[in-house]
Amino acid sequence: MPGHVYFDLDGTLTDPYEGISRCIIYALERLGFAHPGDEFLHNCMGPPLYETFPKIVGEALTLSAVDLYRERFDEIGWQENVPYDGILDVLAEVKSAGHSLFVATSKPRIAAGRIVEHFGLAPYFDRVFGCELDGTRSNKADLLRYAIAKNPPAPARIMIGDRKHDLIGAAATGMHPVGVSYGYGSVAELEQAGAASIAKTPSEIPGIVDNAFS
Repeated sequence: MPGHVYFDLDGTLTDPYEGISRCIIYALERLGFAHPGDEFLHNCMGPPLYETFPKIVGEALTLSAVDLYRERFDEIGWQENVPYDGILDVLAEVKSAGHSLFVATSKPRIAAGRIVEHFGLAPYFDRVFGCELDGTRSNKADLLRYAIAKNPPAPARIMIGDRKHDLIGAAATGMHPVGVSYGYGSVAELEQAGAASIAKTPSEIPGIVDNAFS
């Protein structure tokens, strides 16, 4: 039964660690803050910037930090990204089964679209959904509600992502929640967030999608 399959971007389709971590450090250096440790940077993969920066610089400097982050990201950070091995084959297989594919990311829509195009992912997706530059729809549940409203009706919908925000958003919008543990969320995080299935590698995704829609 063909349905709609939504993929998170960072940690699900591509590994963004180099670009995101360097842009965070760039912003903090210019605001006079010390570099965070690797564990903190690892946990920054997935959540919106508007959740990440207040923990380091406080609410008052968050907008400045986001602007500085995007200064570097727009120049080079978006290219410091690596598609996961086999992900193009996965997308081709899921699409060949008749499903409609979408990207749903907390990253700004403009940046996400550029990444999807640059790394050869665009042919597989009907549309890329992301937040606005002011943070509107950076919450994954808000983003998915918006995407559902903009898309045609579907008999079933799946959300695939590597962090709890993806699965919580899926549950809030009636989507089938699927986690991927090769990204930045642990199996425990995904299970606690309600994952119906967890893919250990990208190659497991098509079978999970088939089972969810059967």
